[in-house]
Amino acid sequence: MGDLLQPWHIIVLAIVAFLLFGAKRLPELGKGLGEGLKGFREGLKGVTDPQPQPPAQQQNTPPPPPSNAPIEPK
Repeated sequence: MGDLLQPWHIIVLAIVAFLLFGAKRLPELGKGLGEGLKGFREGLKGVTDPQPQPPAQQQNTPPPPPSNAPIEPK
């Protein structure tokens, strides 16, 4: 099958992209692609490096009863 990304292949792909999208749309597409890759890398970083969560403490005591103090209007 050989090398898939030879210099001629990349040149042909660039010419086809230029013809399909035009000079005005290519920078926008490049920016969107870059932002997408950045978000993807951040997502992978979060998956491979999880933040340690502190263990939840269990409380066996019931919550305090409500106070019988009168509520003052504001």
